[in-house]
Amino acid sequence: MKLITNWVSRMPLELIFWIGSLLAIFLLDPHSSTHFSLCPLSQLGFDWCPGCGLGRAMSLLAKGEFQASWALHPLAGLAYVVIIARIVQLIKNLKTTHNYG
Repeated sequence: MKLITNWVSRMPLELIFWIGSLLAIFLLDPHSSTHFSLCPLSQLGFDWCPGCGLGRAMSLLAKGEFQASWALHPLAGLAYVVIIARIVQLIKNLKTTHNYG
């Protein structure tokens, strides 16, 4: 357990956030009638937001439901590309900024 906590404490918080976000999206049920939302516009009572539906669309895309994903939010694929590129960049930075010797 101490080995895991030491390993996690050396990881950048942003890297943990993005990997956790992808795991949460994979576990999300996009067909659920209710969902938890952190959208500030939704919390304020606005009906429309440019990002709403993106998480469910990404979940549909991960499950292979491409048409439903596109219909819900067409930028789901782009969001995957951006998040995965950021994760790769953070891992590269982690390898170059730590002294393993």
